[in-house]
Amino acid sequence: MNINDSIKNRHSVRKYTEKKIEGEVLESLNNKIDEINTESGLNIQLVTDEPKAFQSSLAKYGKFSGVNNYIVLIGKKGRYLSETCGYYGQKLVLYAQSLGLNTCWVALTYNKVDGAYRVASDEKLACVIAIGYGENHGTKSNSKSVSDVIDGSVDEMPEWFLDGVESALLAPTAVNQQKFKIKLVDENEVDIQPGLGFYTNIDLGIVKYHFEVGAGSCNFEWA
Repeated sequence: MNINDSIKNRHSVRKYTEKKIEGEVLESLNNKIDEINTESGLNIQLVTDEPKAFQSSLAKYGKFSGVNNYIVLIGKKGRYLSETCGYYGQKLVLYAQSLGLNTCWVALTYNKVDGAYRVASDEKLACVIAIGYGENHGTKSNSKSVSDVIDGSVDEMPEWFLDGVESALLAPTAVNQQKFKIKLVDENEVDIQPGLGFYTNIDLGIVKYHFEVGAGSCNFEWA
């Protein structure tokens, strides 16, 4: 499964089986986390066989069940932490999809569990990703159209830009809000604005990664 397949096939999953993440899948996932932490400077950690975080009333409100594994997105406190966690967290989510795992971004509906992971005094936990083997593979969410999220006319945009927008529209966003706006600033410069709302900066990072995959990073640079 290539990354474009992962983008198309990956949907949020909230109900998981008891099947453990182990063997080559666990090793590959941990290796990828190490690679991403080195590249990003984040302190992403995988927590396995730990059900307490998703046993609260909040988790039930979020319709989660069977979540025994999750990824914590942790990094140095700073202005761009949320965006960075969104970008690299989605990179990890799509890699997990290629391993046959299912995932769901989680902002509020979980409990912090003492001793399950490490957060230094100068770090912050930005978000969590539930991960495991889903009871199903989720369903496709409703999406805005290309014209809803771009600044300008579709007919005036190059093909690589439209491919990037199509990929961005497949990105998960908080409560599927898709508040971002994408603008072709110059012939090869792109700007994405997150809009206003909860967790839109995490969404921004996720959307940026999707856009890069769809458009091809060689075709543009961020404004």
